Amino acid sequence: MWQRRDFCKQMSTALASVAAPAWAAEGTRLRVLAWPGYAEPEVVKRFEQRSGAQVALTVIDSDVDLWQKMTARQGRDFDVFAVNTAELRRYVRQDLLAEIKPSLIPNLAKQLPRFRSGSALAGLSVDGSRYGVPFTFAEMGLIYDRSRVQEAPDSIAALWDPRYRGRVIAYNGGTHNFTLAAQSLGLPKPFELSVQQWRASIERLIALRRNAGGFYTRPEESVALFKRRQAALMLANFGRQQLLQLRAAGVDAAYAIPKEGALAWLDCWVITRQAQDSQLAHAWINHVLEDEASRLLGSRQGLGNTTLESSDYRAEDKLIWLEPVESEERRNQLWARIISGDRAAKVLES
Repeated sequence: MWQRRDFCKQMSTALASVAAPAWAAEGTRLRVLAWPGYAEPEVVKRFEQRSGAQVALTVIDSDVDLWQKMTARQGRDFDVFAVNTAELRRYVRQDLLAEIKPSLIPNLAKQLPRFRSGSALAGLSVDGSRYGVPFTFAEMGLIYDRSRVQEAPDSIAALWDPRYRGRVIAYNGGTHNFTLAAQSLGLPKPFELSVQQWRASIERLIALRRNAGGFYTRPEESVALFKRRQAALMLANFGRQQLLQLRAAGVDAAYAIPKEGALAWLDCWVITRQAQDSQLAHAWINHVLEDEASRLLGSRQGLGNTTLESSDYRAEDKLIWLEPVESEERRNQLWARIISGDRAAKVLES
């Protein structure tokens, strides 16, 4: 008898979670701007069932793409989007973001302790106001093909190793690449290049361009490029997400954290100042902090999440969390010149 009552109670609870009452007006749309894998179809479907709103998802492939889409019409095209902590302050300065209201996101209580305090995480709060909710993270490790690399690479210097010339795949982005160059040069502040450090960093990236067999922006693009070039090594800007995709594509791929430490990003959900329904946007953030979305980040994308522990992300791994840089615009402009084949002196003229 008691077992039957418990079973009925459990079924009632489960059905209530699936068929939660809608609160959005008919025809309401939530305009979501996100990276691949951040809004999986089943997660979106469940939110639509619960809220009564339709999710209009736009996928971006780079920080530059995100910035361009958000600034094209001062954020009027989107309600909620995902951005890393190193870039978040930039959107605040442009007056594109609304403050987060924690009372509307009860699932903040589910987050792991290290992600729970907005004031303790650099970049989430500006002048005492909170703008971001941590969602997912990854380190930019090194992926290598075990059939072509005999020993696991232990340093980011491997990206410049002449043994792998033409068989290195790197990320096509100026902001992160200048940080990588500074890190490889042993500069103490890789996120803040001084006037005297630009030339060495540019020369380092020109050397990377010469050693590389190709550059990518999206994870799936990196997999196709890795196979086509029969690559040996890749900088994984999207972390273990690319490792999973390479293995699924038949590559005997492995992952390594360099001894210098791996650059790591923490992506957060934020709400635009132009959001049509702020409460609905908060409801979306609350929804994706549930276990289903968190598990899919790991099992399907190879990413870390902020609510469930993962054995892939060990406490002893040395991670260097991304920070705001001295100038995203300058880094990206210079990188465009470098990737086009210009020499250091010509690049500096710009």
